[in-house]
Amino acid sequence: QVQLVESGGGLVQPGGSLRLSCAASGSMFSSIAMGWYRQAPGKQRELVAGITSGEGTNYADSVKGRFTISRDNGKNTVYLQMNSLKPEDTAVYYCNRIMNIGGSWRAWGSWGQGTRVTVSL
Repeated sequence: QVQLVESGGGLVQPGGSLRLSCAASGSMFSSIAMGWYRQAPGKQRELVAGITSGEGTNYADSVKGRFTISRDNGKNTVYLQMNSLKPEDTAVYYCNRIMNIGGSWRAWGSWGQGTRVTVSL
């Protein structure tokens, strides 16, 4: 069973940057689309960025131009570079495998423990 381990979260001031990492166990990583999700207190988990096996990317409107998703298949790792952070980016961030179903990306498989990002003075 694939395990996902997120890291890199922390406390950062508005306007700052963080880079999140998600290490995946198992084979076939390079052929799987991956996504970063976040869940803020009292809100539903939302997809913020996705990357296909061919390294095509997509972003939620709220993070376009500020976040960049990338992957290193040699390390079985997907990254999320977050710049110009805002207080509304505060959430627990998770990665997961994703697939396109009917034009929408959906997560599949078990979730990791997530990594907490807090944007505050």
